[in-house]
Amino acid sequence: MTDGPTHYPPPGAPLPEEPEPPRAMTGGTRPPGPPAGGPPPPPTPWAPYAPQGGGGPAPQPGYLLGAAHKPGAFPLRPLTLGMIYDGAFRLIRFNPKATVGAAVLVTAVAMAIPIVITAVLTFTVGLAIDASGDVESEISTADAAGLVAAYGSLLLSIVLAQIGVIFVTGMVAHVARAAAVGRRMSLGEAWAATHGKRWRLLGLTLLINTVFLVLFVVYVVLWVLVVVVSPGPWPIVAWGLITVPAMICLSAWLWTRLYYLPVPPLMLEDVGVFGALGRSWTLTSRQFWRTFGIGLLTVIIGSIAGSMLSSPASFIGQIAAFALPEYAALLLVLTQAFALVVQNAFYAPFLAAVSSVQYLDLRMRKEAFDVELLREAGIVS
Repeated sequence: MTDGPTHYPPPGAPLPEEPEPPRAMTGGTRPPGPPAGGPPPPPTPWAPYAPQGGGGPAPQPGYLLGAAHKPGAFPLRPLTLGMIYDGAFRLIRFNPKATVGAAVLVTAVAMAIPIVITAVLTFTVGLAIDASGDVESEISTADAAGLVAAYGSLLLSIVLAQIGVIFVTGMVAHVARAAAVGRRMSLGEAWAATHGKRWRLLGLTLLINTVFLVLFVVYVVLWVLVVVVSPGPWPIVAWGLITVPAMICLSAWLWTRLYYLPVPPLMLEDVGVFGALGRSWTLTSRQFWRTFGIGLLTVIIGSIAGSMLSSPASFIGQIAAFALPEYAALLLVLTQAFALVVQNAFYAPFLAAVSSVQYLDLRMRKEAFDVELLREAGIVS
């Protein structure tokens, strides 16, 4: 005798056949037996107790609700923190090319630029770093120009890699939407799904980063003015005690309401840049602390994990630079590029997956979006 199924049946599977209920033993009555001379009848089991309130045996859980409401990476109902993280890891695991692969591809292509430039300069001009950390070369002018070109190209490539990561976040939003109904997306399909929204995505990123930059510049200017016109140290201390916590709270509030969630609605809904900001504002209304807590925890986990993955490469690069000073610039650029590729391979898909699943969760909580997803998955008509 078995203990029953260990896994929920897949969506759409027929319901298991219910066993014939056993006959209860009654006083002086025996169930009909086999013909004379045959084997003895098996012992008849006792009838199960009925649940409180009558109605016969309780239905077995899981057959009607468990699997039917999870056609894809996560259940189609309001999600807990564990479900959000589990769904994010599942959609990354089952769509590796469109998530991790995309992040690795864009970062590697961008970081190939400084590697090639530094390699050419190393084997032509002869960039080298001595034991004291000073750059030395046969021709100081050529060396200075080569150093600027090498590290300038590294900085430019980091910016290009981050632009590529912006496109990856848009792709992951489509991957999450497809994973909700049990469909996988390839790298080409995810890239094609962002068609018509790529420039808007860049514009959205530029706008929200400009807002934060302007806010920071204004705050710094106010600090300078307070320091200049203050008659003593106490007004400066009071200004800091009041404005520093206020600035942190304002930044966290704007980050949660406008920065964290606008990419999924821009990608998945028929809205523009300002419409995506409005959707983010609407979805996070009365959900601020939950959204902020999950987002902050995700950033912390991603940052720590990304640093742990990339730190060995940076450490090896520094040791190799001291061991081989004639190739120090090339080794440093090479290891920094590899470290950024490894970091983006985890951090970018993870953060984008969590924010996309959280966006779907907010829509299911506030707009009954789970009904539309269930209908699309073919579970309800």
